[in-house]
Amino acid sequence: MNLVELAKAAEVGGSPVEQSDAAAVNRKENRPLYKGREPIYPKLAHGTFRRLKWIVMAIALAIYYVTPWIRWDRGANLPDQAVLIDFPARRFYFFFIEIWPQEVYYLTGLLILAAFSLFLITALAGRVWCGYACPQTVWTDLFIMVERMVEGDRAERIRLAKAPMSAGKLGKLVLKHGIWLLIAMATGGAWVFYFADAPALLRDLVTLQAVPVAYITIGILTFTTYSLGGLMREQVCTYMCPWPRIQAAMQDDESLIVSYKDDRGEPRMPFRKGQDWSKRGDCIDCRQCVAVCPMGIDIRDGQQLECIACALCIDACDDVMVKIGRPKGLIGYDTLLNHDRRKRGEATRVRWLRPRTVLYAGLIAVVGLIMLIALTTRSTLDVNVQHDRNPLFVKLADGSIRNGYTVKILNKEHATAHFSIVFDGLPAHEVSIVGYEPGRTTGIEVAPDRLAAFRVFVAVPADSLKSDLTDINVVVRDEDNDREARSSSIFRGPEK
Repeated sequence: MNLVELAKAAEVGGSPVEQSDAAAVNRKENRPLYKGREPIYPKLAHGTFRRLKWIVMAIALAIYYVTPWIRWDRGANLPDQAVLIDFPARRFYFFFIEIWPQEVYYLTGLLILAAFSLFLITALAGRVWCGYACPQTVWTDLFIMVERMVEGDRAERIRLAKAPMSAGKLGKLVLKHGIWLLIAMATGGAWVFYFADAPALLRDLVTLQAVPVAYITIGILTFTTYSLGGLMREQVCTYMCPWPRIQAAMQDDESLIVSYKDDRGEPRMPFRKGQDWSKRGDCIDCRQCVAVCPMGIDIRDGQQLECIACALCIDACDDVMVKIGRPKGLIGYDTLLNHDRRKRGEATRVRWLRPRTVLYAGLIAVVGLIMLIALTTRSTLDVNVQHDRNPLFVKLADGSIRNGYTVKILNKEHATAHFSIVFDGLPAHEVSIVGYEPGRTTGIEVAPDRLAAFRVFVAVPADSLKSDLTDINVVVRDEDNDREARSSSIFRGPEK
């Protein structure tokens, strides 16, 4: 009795022997905790979507590997790498844009835009991100291409896997895994180039003079790229990635998804030349759609968690339809509502403008506009004022009240600037800046592209204070250019 029969016997209350056998099979100690990976040998597909995947893969890999080597002139004493995450200088350079740590909200905005864009794409066309542009898909596609070049297409790879170990088989395995490791190492190496000057870092890596963290990072990314793209592949998409679970909430019955038109394809059966098509479906059960699937699923079984919408099954099926003289599109992008409409004999249609797509597009536009306005109107001067916490104020010998502040001036210009500091909102007062002569509030120098902190003391006659708490504004003005920044603070005194 097989497992299916045992399960049915237990479900319908079969004989005591059958029930006991079913219970034995389903005992916790008899269940495997992990199902071993079944190797998948996807066949090379030919067609529109396969070409599109080649193009996307080439563009994505070119952007990833080439970007750190693009130069961008920013002037003297500044990095000339177009895209650079400069941790020592606490900067992020992206061509003409320079982001400071205080402007991390731009990164937040980019993440929000990416999320909403992904939601919109999924609502419109299902998991096209997973099928074409996801890094896991791109590198897995690259690894499969190498495997196909070394070992051959699907049939040759299956025969090689079943063949006993020999010198020829060992040589192919060593060559394949060696190329995989080189690709994985190049992937990790390209990543670290985003965090330092690429030519200088490459020289240090080759001469073994780079910092240890560079080698550690390359090693970690080499291991993850090799294992995820070469060894685990579809398991990452099925078991590790959370997106297949999330994407179900992002699409609806009018989202375009890769699907099999069972109303046209069933009943499926083998094809014989000259056979009458009137009493059968267009599907000839050739299983070419399964052979090309990198996830190893049968799209004819309906929507499945493992499907990444790569559309290779469409190419394979269309190729077969052409050969047997039937219309293309037995497998294609379609909506669930169209599936029902065809069964009812209604015309099919695709509705792009729907409440959720309009909502996602609107949110993308709003967030993008906010980021654009913030980027184009941002100031190259910033000031932050911190009032001393202990003591809150000091009473001087002449009876005046003194407060202490730390004034931080951020000069984002690439030239030295001189500033004046004004405390607005106070009656007659005296200002002293540590490091400058008493009473001087002008000519405060800040180096280019730097944050400078100054200790400032402000003394006010006690009888001129109307309250123990006075709201003030600290205004910093650039004496060389038309720049001004201000920060609110308080002046504390004794209770009245």
